[in-house]
This record gives sequence, C-alpha cells and structure tokens, in this order.
Amino acid sequence: MTVHTLKELAALVQGRVLGDADREIRDASPLTRARASEITFAADDKNFKLLRKSSAGACLVPEQRADTLATALTSEGLATSLVAVADPLDSFVAILKKFRPQPAPPRIGISPQAHIDPSATVGADTQIYPGVVIDARARVGARCLLYPGVYIGPDSTLGDDCVLHPHVVLYYGVTVGNRVILHAGVVLGADGFGYRFRNGRFEKIPQLGSVRVDDDVEIGANTTVDRGMIGPTVVGAGTKLDNLVMVGHNCEIGRHNVFASQVGMAGSSSTGDYVRLGGQAGTADHVHLGQGVSVGAKAGVHRDIPAGETHVGCPARPELEELKIVMATARTPEMRKQIRDLEKRLEELEQRLSAATGG
Repeated sequence: MTVHTLKELAALVQGRVLGDADREIRDASPLTRARASEITFAADDKNFKLLRKSSAGACLVPEQRADTLATALTSEGLATSLVAVADPLDSFVAILKKFRPQPAPPRIGISPQAHIDPSATVGADTQIYPGVVIDARARVGARCLLYPGVYIGPDSTLGDDCVLHPHVVLYYGVTVGNRVILHAGVVLGADGFGYRFRNGRFEKIPQLGSVRVDDDVEIGANTTVDRGMIGPTVVGAGTKLDNLVMVGHNCEIGRHNVFASQVGMAGSSSTGDYVRLGGQAGTADHVHLGQGVSVGAKAGVHRDIPAGETHVGCPARPELEELKIVMATARTPEMRKQIRDLEKRLEELEQRLSAATGG
C-alpha cells in the first residue's frame, strides 16, 4: 500500500498545510467515508458543514477559507488537518491519481486476429486488439486505441488519438473527429426511426444520410446516434453524452453540450452551444433549445426554449412558473378542505336567509 505524508501530498498540489504535516495518508476518499488515514476535499458551505462530522485525517479546502476553517475545527477539538489549495477538486483528482495510478494499455500494434480490409488505411502507432473489424475504404487516424469487438463500417473516418472501447459500432459513412472517446456499446449511424403508414402497414423511409461527431466528444456506454435521412446527424465539438442516451435522426447538437443518462432527442431536434439536459429529459421532434439552455431531469420539452432559460417539469415550463404550479399542487388537500368548509357555510347561510324571508 502506498503511503505519503501530508507534506508530500501538499507539495504535489502546491498546497499549504494547516495542521500535522507529517501525518501519514494512505488513500483518498469521499468526505462522508474518509477515515483518519485518508484525505478528502470540501469546496462549498454544504461540505464545510459535513467536514465537522467527518473522520478524515486531512482535507483539501479553498485557500480563501482555510484559516477560518482551521480555527473552527480547532475550537471544536477536531484533529483534521487542512491543505489550502486554489482548487480542491483539481487537487483531489491529482492526489487520487497518485494513490491509484492507471496502468497504460499494452502496446500490441495491430493484432493478427483483427480484420482490416485491404482498401482501409490505419494511421501510425494505432493499437488494434483482436476481433476488431475495419471495413472497406475506412480510414483510422494515428495513435488510436481500438478494443476488441470494434466495428468500423465502409467509408467511415476516425480521427487521431481516439479511444473506442469494446463493441463500439460505426455504420457506413460515419465521420468521427480527433480525441473522441466512445465507450462500450456505442452505436453511431444506425437507421433513423423513419416510416410512412400506407395501405395499412408501415413502410420504411430510406435513411441515406450519415453521422458526424466532432473533436473532443465523449459518448457513454450503450448510447446511440442515428444517421440522418438526407444529411448528417451532428454532435458538436466538446459535447459529452452520458450512458444510454438516444439521439434521433437529423438532430444537430451544438458544442459543449452535456446530456445526462437516458436523455432522448427526437428526430430533427437541435441545440445551441452549452446546453445541459438532466437525466431522462426528452424532446419532441423539430424542437430547438437555444444557447445555454438548461433542462431539468425528467422534463418533457414540446416547444422551442429561448437561449439562457431553465425549464423543468412535464410538459417543461420556465423554472419559476413550474415551481409555482408545484407549490399550488402541494396545497391541493388543504384547498379542498377550505372549499368544503365554504360550501357548508354557504349552505347554512342560504338556509338562514330562506327562513328569514319565508322561503
């Protein structure tokens, strides 16, 4: 087991120790589970409160709050040492890597158990594992890593420095940019869900477009991006899609979007840059989400959302409007009781009025 002193770890992240600099640290852990031999981090007021209940031996905290926190901990008799840093999360990740170094994948070159069509091209220093299939006229860039079971279809293009985990599938004519990470089971370029109902049956509409994934995109396990009917379905540069996301045909996702798990975008929807969708949110077809839009978890979006707005609920509404509806709904039992009381009083008043006027 790797053991470091707090002083050594502080030097790694250019931190300032407040407390026992010679304390031995054996691992890095979350704040609520850290033990006396472990280091954790706290970056906001919520976690500063949890820090007072933590058993952590050391904690990374923001430089501007470190002295105040150290004084508070000392006054409460707590022995947790602090390390003042510019960014606690960045520093924690650096220390976590120190305790849990990731082994580099073996360099195997091109496995003889891979199938590469003679018309395909593969860039320099690309590692291709057994069971990979690269079809006719496909092009794979330099320094890529293709794990077992990857399939790259005819006329598809993969840029430089890409990582394709096991069983990733690129149908024909798919274009993937540089530094793209595709996790296990990703499917790019399956047919879009396009049919016409005619003569009592569904007839398939040919899906003759493609998929284009731009640079620095990461796509989670078992996510699918359907090919367009005519042009490409697009995933913009820097966008991150979680596991189990579904992007329909003809969609155009902007740059630096973030979609959480189980988001679904119906066909021909589009987003601007820096759009965020919470888990299980979904859009109707032909909907546009403007730049900087945020959509809450489980929201159902049925119409365009202007740039910069936050919508929640199903159907999705502006956040403040939905909050008022939720608060009113929560009061429904109380309001029903008030209505029944008013009805009873009204009935009594009508009876008294009737008696006073002789009916």
